[in-house]
Amino acid sequence: MTTNTDILIVGAGMAGASLAARLAGHARATILEAEDQPGYHATGRSAANYEPVYGPPVIRALTLASGDFYRSPPEGFAAAPLLSPRDVLMMGGDHDDAIAADLIAVGYRRIKGDDAKRRLPLLRDPLPKHLLLDDTNRDLDVDAVHRGFLGQHRRAGGVLVCKARVESAARSDGVWRIQSTAGVFDAPILVNAAGAWADDLVRRCGLGPFGLTPKRRSACIVAGPAGVDVRGWPQIGNLADTFYAKPMGGKLMISPADAEPVEPHDAFADDMGLAEAIDRYQGFVNHEVTRIESSWGGLRTFARDGDPVIGFDPRTEGFFWSAGQGGYGIQTAPAWSELAALLLMRSAALQKFCSAHGLRAEAVAPVRLLSAGA
Repeated sequence: MTTNTDILIVGAGMAGASLAARLAGHARATILEAEDQPGYHATGRSAANYEPVYGPPVIRALTLASGDFYRSPPEGFAAAPLLSPRDVLMMGGDHDDAIAADLIAVGYRRIKGDDAKRRLPLLRDPLPKHLLLDDTNRDLDVDAVHRGFLGQHRRAGGVLVCKARVESAARSDGVWRIQSTAGVFDAPILVNAAGAWADDLVRRCGLGPFGLTPKRRSACIVAGPAGVDVRGWPQIGNLADTFYAKPMGGKLMISPADAEPVEPHDAFADDMGLAEAIDRYQGFVNHEVTRIESSWGGLRTFARDGDPVIGFDPRTEGFFWSAGQGGYGIQTAPAWSELAALLLMRSAALQKFCSAHGLRAEAVAPVRLLSAGA
C-alpha cells in the first residue's frame, strides 16, 4: 500500500523535526526516520549552546533570529525554560593573538585575572595571556527543543514513521516515490533533512552528490574536582580550539573539539582525542582527571563552504534541501526552519523575513554548490 502526503521529509533530527513543525497548518508532512528513534545520530548526542557569537556570519544571523523563540517559546512547546545562563571563557597565549582579535570582533570581551578566577577558582597560575568572556551564551535544552518540534508536528496531524530507511527514490508525473523499509510513500515534494546521510539520499534519488562531509565530534563525562560544585562554572576552551569543557548534570563534559571527516555511521568517541583533550584541560585547571565515566561520538555535517544548504535543488523538480547544519543546527533551529518553510512554500513573506534578520536566501541556496563545482 502506498501512503500519499504533500511533503516527505527524510530525517527526524532537528532539521527535519523543526521544518515539519513550521509546515503545520500549511501542508501535510510525513517524516521518514531510518532509525528506531528520532535524532539518534546528531541531535540526540548534542550538548549545544545558544551562542550568538559562534559560527560564520550566516549562522550568527540565524542564531540571533532564533533568540526570541528560545526565550519565549510557543505555549505548550516545553514544560520548562529552554535556556539557562552559561558564560564561555576562552583562553590562550601569545600565539593566539589573531584568534583573540577575531573573537573580540564578534563580541567576546577581555576580562582580568581576578574576574576569571572568581568564575573559575581552580584556574591555574600563571594565568594565560588571553582571557576572553562571552556572557551572551546560554545552555540549551536540546531534548526539550527536539521534543517540542516533534510535538507541534504531531498535534497538527503530522506523521512520523521510524525504521523507514530509504532504499530507492524516483520522480515521475510530478511525484516523488520513496521505497523504504516501512513501505512506499508518494509526495510532490521531497525534503532532504538526512544529516550525515544527505549525500547518500541524493544519490538514491539519481542526482550527483553535493560534497557534504560528516565530521565526528567526540565527548566524555568526568567527575568534577572532589568537594567542588562545578554547576556554576563557565564553559571553558582554548583559543586553538583543541578542547572545551562544560558542566553537565553536576559533572563535566570534555571534548577535543575534533572534526574528523568520516563516512556516515553510528559514531563512537576517539579515545586518543579524549585523552589529549583532558590533558589540555588539566593544563588550564587544577583538576586531575583519573577516570572517564562515559563517552560518545556524534556527527556534524558540513557543506564545502561551511554554510547551510537550504532550498530547492535546481537539477530536478520538488527536491528540497535542509542540510549542512555543521554543528550549529540546534542553536539556529527556529530561524533555520522558518527560512526553510518560507523557501519551500515560496512565500511572499520570505523577503521580509530575510531583511529583518540580515539574511540572503542566495547565501544558503543549493545552486551555489553546483556553481562551485561540488
